[in-house]
Amino acid sequence: MTPFAVKAIQLLVSLSLLIVLHELGHYIPAKLFKTRVEKFYLFFDVKFSLFKKKIGETVYGIGWLPLGGYVKISGMIDESMDKEQMAQPPQPWEFRSKPAWQRLIIMLGGVTVNIIVGFVIYMGILYVYGRNITTNEDLPQGFAVTEQFKEYGFQDGDQILSINGEPLDDVLEINRYIFVRDVSNVEVKHADGSVEIVKVPENAGSKMFESGIMPAFSPRQEISVDSVFGPAKKAGLLATDKIVSINGKTVEYRDEFQRIIDENKLEAKQIVFLRGNATDTLNITPNEDGFIGIGYSNEKIISQLGKTKIDYTLGESIVGGFGFGYNTLKDYVAQFKYVFTKKGATQVGGFGAIGNLFPGVWDWQSFWATTALISIILAFMNILPIPALDGGHVMFLLYEIVTGRKPNDKFMEYAQMVGFFLLIALVLFANGNDIYRWLFE
Repeated sequence: MTPFAVKAIQLLVSLSLLIVLHELGHYIPAKLFKTRVEKFYLFFDVKFSLFKKKIGETVYGIGWLPLGGYVKISGMIDESMDKEQMAQPPQPWEFRSKPAWQRLIIMLGGVTVNIIVGFVIYMGILYVYGRNITTNEDLPQGFAVTEQFKEYGFQDGDQILSINGEPLDDVLEINRYIFVRDVSNVEVKHADGSVEIVKVPENAGSKMFESGIMPAFSPRQEISVDSVFGPAKKAGLLATDKIVSINGKTVEYRDEFQRIIDENKLEAKQIVFLRGNATDTLNITPNEDGFIGIGYSNEKIISQLGKTKIDYTLGESIVGGFGFGYNTLKDYVAQFKYVFTKKGATQVGGFGAIGNLFPGVWDWQSFWATTALISIILAFMNILPIPALDGGHVMFLLYEIVTGRKPNDKFMEYAQMVGFFLLIALVLFANGNDIYRWLFE
């Protein structure tokens, strides 16, 4: 099975599970408050259903359009836009006949379930699999640092000792902390053994995003060639060769290699390398874009790092999973501000971007970790105060509770239509970005 197929299956299974659980979050309190639920659907059944069966007063089914799911609750202005029902006198089993506090609980049910599901999955992951972290002992060469962050005082070979005075369990999280959290200072140990507290400006995360220096800190590894192509392959370099120097400058680490390559991109490079026990030299002329055709990836570097395993008891996994879920939600909310920048808008992704969160091979730990992340993202996105989303309904219900006045049905219909078209536009835009990246990047 191809990696694409594996990712697609994981995406379908994950979203189906989360959608059903989300809709149960609306369904269960609706039934508890004796509100009639006419439909319970996984995916949308525009014109026809793949499957449906009526049990009691509710039709359960699977639609063909995998853009979400829904429960149709009697007496509620929702995406079904059932004007005929709303034109009839209110009935005691209808949503509109229930007290505002009951309607609020029904509308918050889906988001609440998604939050709980995300937190519970993280708890289960910690209990079953434990946690692998990278410590300074696992990273003896420290980090390679981008030039922009060297201006603050960081150096190649730095080890991270603490952030804002607190030790960091997993030093690889340094990038995430600076990107989305309030980091004012980082205590580092330089390669020469000296310890220094580096002050970090407030806009460091924004600079990372706008300048594309992601990550700013990369695990420092000895230079090795992962792949050769283009000019390097044409010149005769092999992926098994070990590079010794470039243009007379000795290189030991990948960051040194990349820095020399970037200095004069279009100039020919004289590369001394080891092949077996023999030293040889090649001259490689970059292509018109300045690439010489020697590849390596940070993902592969990270996968090859040493790891420290932490096991959790049941109690520890509950506490740790709650903390992990809370920080995941907090970090996602913090980075949401970047969506409203010009660059952030171009990086909004649809189903392709979500699918790429999953690995290309089936791995249960990765599947559940990604599902937990998506569940928390769905919770946040659904609570946004946009008509047609749960958050839009909650916004109007809170208005009713505070003012004692209920928005009229005509206003709610128009608001629902506007919200629906906004969501459709967002879906088209996000998936259009996926298609553009697939074609041109």
